[in-house]
Amino acid sequence: MLEPATNYDEARANFRWRIPGRYNIGVDACDRHAAARPDALALIYEEENGTTRRFSFGDIRAQSNRLANVLTAQGLQRGDRVGVLLQQSPETAIAHIASFKAGLISIPLFVLFGDEALEYRLGNAGARALVTDTDNLPKILAIRERLPELTTILVVGGGPAPCLDFARTLERASPEFTPVDTAADDPALIIFTSGTTGAPKGALHAHRVLLGHLPGVEFPHEFFPQPGDLFWTPADWAWIGGLLDVLLPAWHHGVPVLAHRFRKFEPPAAFELMARHNVRNVFFPPTALKLIRQVGAPERHNARLRSIGSGGESLGEELLDWGRAVFGVTINEFYGQTECNLVVGNCASILPVRAGSMGRPIPGHEVAVIDEAGQVCPPDRAGQIAVRRPDPVMFLEYWRNPQATAEKFIGDWMLTGDLGRRDENGYLHYVGRADDVITSAGYRIGPAEIEDCLLRHPAVAMAAAIGVPDPVRTESIKAFIVLRTGQAASPALAAALQQHVKTRLAAHEYPREVEFVESLPLTATGKIMRRELRAREAAKRTTGS
Repeated sequence: MLEPATNYDEARANFRWRIPGRYNIGVDACDRHAAARPDALALIYEEENGTTRRFSFGDIRAQSNRLANVLTAQGLQRGDRVGVLLQQSPETAIAHIASFKAGLISIPLFVLFGDEALEYRLGNAGARALVTDTDNLPKILAIRERLPELTTILVVGGGPAPCLDFARTLERASPEFTPVDTAADDPALIIFTSGTTGAPKGALHAHRVLLGHLPGVEFPHEFFPQPGDLFWTPADWAWIGGLLDVLLPAWHHGVPVLAHRFRKFEPPAAFELMARHNVRNVFFPPTALKLIRQVGAPERHNARLRSIGSGGESLGEELLDWGRAVFGVTINEFYGQTECNLVVGNCASILPVRAGSMGRPIPGHEVAVIDEAGQVCPPDRAGQIAVRRPDPVMFLEYWRNPQATAEKFIGDWMLTGDLGRRDENGYLHYVGRADDVITSAGYRIGPAEIEDCLLRHPAVAMAAAIGVPDPVRTESIKAFIVLRTGQAASPALAAALQQHVKTRLAAHEYPREVEFVESLPLTATGKIMRRELRAREAAKRTTGS
């Protein structure tokens, strides 16, 4: 959708949404390519043992048709929900494409979820079918009796009756299937948010969500696609960052995707993987970048990337400079959330990247910083980041939660729950989650800037900042530090880090407390869970320990 341009204003002025009335993700991302180029490469799957398999769009079409036939034969009807509990694999992609083509609603589920997390999501969504594998089946069997609506379980690798063996069941099904005629606004998938408080909420998205993602992928990946592009991400396809930032947009454009999920992310192995398959485009969560930086990139790596996108946490100047030195390209940061993704970003070739900024609104999206009354804030005044509806990437509603849906909006503005500011040049700057902001001595302080400053210190691998109760200042700042390999915690180092922040930011922004820790609590998508750090701190102060 995004036309090549020489500057940001031109890209924005030339952009037009093209959303047809009738639209199906499965047909768009798979079947139309299979009809025109059935042998075109869609997926490269490298297993843990190094075995590599390749799948054409024709292969994906046939297998997803077989699965669609199986699901409908099991009695699933349009609008029924299908859970997909698998890591990056051909079966994951096939399950989603089949669900879309059958008019069903897929539910991406992360393989590291425990029993309670899976029970809540499958139960809340009322899933009638699930596609999983032998590794994850025990968790499902443990909760099966508490999921009365779950009637069909297909298992990659097989499982006990009444589970269905995925491969054997598909072999007996027809490779021909007529996709359901869906509207662009018909529901297609439910992605549960990690949330900041309360139970996870299921963001219900329409088929149009894929089209809504396109400019947000094309912009930070330097006018994707280009000849020779091949996409990979270490992010799991159970999250919007893997499924809708990488797999499905690439397939919309007929670009092949590499599937390989490390049980534990190892930077040297990641470089070898990218070089081995000539990966050109990568979505790296910030945590992955920080891990690479901590370990160090191989001195003579053969990865030849054309574009790198990252989002989820502010990168900061140090990581940007490091990225240019290691990869030879500028990492383009982008911003969005499960409910309304990829709405702000950078495209270094036409938009100068400003350290500490998330970029500018992606063409096609109207994003502003607003006050509590829903009025747009003037430049450099902090407020809540909001996106104006209608917008094709925006969610339909929270599943079975009309109150939470209503609370998400002020008029036509969808509230992100993130605080930010817009500078006089139109760049948006992330301040922090509304509940992460630290109020100290009358100042409202976002943790991201403090953390970025700490990361510039050579001893620091990862950092998190929170507010803790202070009888004089309301809150003071406490920093939690993970040190780089070979560094030792000491009072002298803590004092040096305090001075590092005090001299680089401001006296009121330095951490009055520093705690060295082995690791930080992270969400499954690699975001720092500051609320958990606050909860731990509150418990310690209550008990006096």
